[in-house]
Amino acid sequence: MRSYGLIGKPLTHSFSKRYFSEKFERESILDASYELFEIDSIDQLPLLLQERPDLHGLNVTIPFKQSVLSLLSESYIPAELGACNCIRIVEGRCIGYNTDWIGFERSLRPLLEPRYRAALVLGTGGASLAVTYVLRQLGIPFTQVGRTLSAKAAVTYSQLSDADIQAHQLIINTTPLGTYPDIDSLPVLPYQALGAGHLLYDLVYNPAISAFLQQGIKVDARVKNGEEMLQLQAEESWKIWNQ
Repeated sequence: MRSYGLIGKPLTHSFSKRYFSEKFERESILDASYELFEIDSIDQLPLLLQERPDLHGLNVTIPFKQSVLSLLSESYIPAELGACNCIRIVEGRCIGYNTDWIGFERSLRPLLEPRYRAALVLGTGGASLAVTYVLRQLGIPFTQVGRTLSAKAAVTYSQLSDADIQAHQLIINTTPLGTYPDIDSLPVLPYQALGAGHLLYDLVYNPAISAFLQQGIKVDARVKNGEEMLQLQAEESWKIWNQ
């Protein structure tokens, strides 16, 4: 049996476990399994690998996407990204990749139109790294929004004006606000400035239509949740593990 899994904490609502279990069943992959490994510290990873020599690959989620970098024997992660969400294990060696940016880029690109001239990126955490990397690659100017001003956040939520919303036709939520079970929460924005010309992209996928996306639907804006991004990054992980 080839074993794969996900490390992180918490893992109570894991997309990956369900996705890969269904994939293995659908594609009649009988010699593979996918498990959840909830760990308290990234320092527990070497022990996990020692105890589970059958592991061929791991996905990495919060809060370990950045701290795991120090444990990689080899890395194929762009320097600007600074986060790892996929590990290929070869003879006990951890080889790092990032498939988040691939999933985001492939899910966003078909939606792009000339009218989306600038983007607002809501959040400055680890989830924002893949988003800002892709926007740079696509040549889309962006402004990052945070709760406080920082090296990443050029503006805070409380400073955003109607004009800011109107000047940024693409708005991407990288925060966990609105994720089940806290489905009524959403970033604090001047939503009255939204219009049909906007595209709202939410990395949240549960629920499918978050409170953030509902604000866009009200004004006939285009909306997209994070499920396809997750599916695409998962398939890319599978390719890497089996190359």
